[in-house]
Amino acid sequence: MKLGAPLLIRIVVFLLLVLFLTRPELFAPLLEPLTQNGAPAIYNQGDLLALTLSHLRTVAVATGAAAVVAVGFAILVTRPIGAEFLPLSRSIVNIGQTFPPVAVLALAVPAVGFGEKPTLIALFLYGLLPIFENTLTGLTRLPPAVVDAANGMGMTETQRLFRVELPLAFPVILEGVRLSTVIALATATIGSTVAAKGLGEVIIAGLLSNNLAFVVQGGVIVGVLAVLLSDAFSALGDAAARRTGRVVRAEAA
Repeated sequence: MKLGAPLLIRIVVFLLLVLFLTRPELFAPLLEPLTQNGAPAIYNQGDLLALTLSHLRTVAVATGAAAVVAVGFAILVTRPIGAEFLPLSRSIVNIGQTFPPVAVLALAVPAVGFGEKPTLIALFLYGLLPIFENTLTGLTRLPPAVVDAANGMGMTETQRLFRVELPLAFPVILEGVRLSTVIALATATIGSTVAAKGLGEVIIAGLLSNNLAFVVQGGVIVGVLAVLLSDAFSALGDAAARRTGRVVRAEAA
């Protein structure tokens, strides 16, 4: 089976990222021009691979929690019993967009202390809106003929939800999760300001020491991860859309 050029490029980029995280010293000659006064070219105050895995774990936990809550809210407000809660649900999921993540961190630290918890709270709140709105779109724009067919087969509301509605809406929901994940990857870098382990630690160390090499390597790792994860979610969404016959991008807009 032949690999397309875009896929081959992504595989090469992924392998280079893995090589950089496991053997960063090999890339030192490329970063040395960005240093001054003999400063180290490779971040030496922690393990890059460990920081990257910690960064990804924080993003995964926060986005996963946001997905559970946002999808739950969307399901509730698309049922007759919960339709009246739509304005309240929209207000709740908009909280993260109303307050900047830095402000959420500042408010969360006195309550939960320094470390990963304030970052999780900020990312959780920030990730609710894209997933909620996409889930709402997916569940309210189902083909009427399919819903009528499910009703005609005698399905209960619960059966219709899990066997028909959610599978059909899945590509659109996944697009919301993709957006939330990409946002969280970039936003999680600020967690290092409250002592959370992550790639923001590399960037902040570079800014404090005026070492551009640290800033670049931290930013590049985050950027590459965002592109690779975004592509992975897009591929999954496109595959699911082909199975259901739905166009994700148009409905997500």
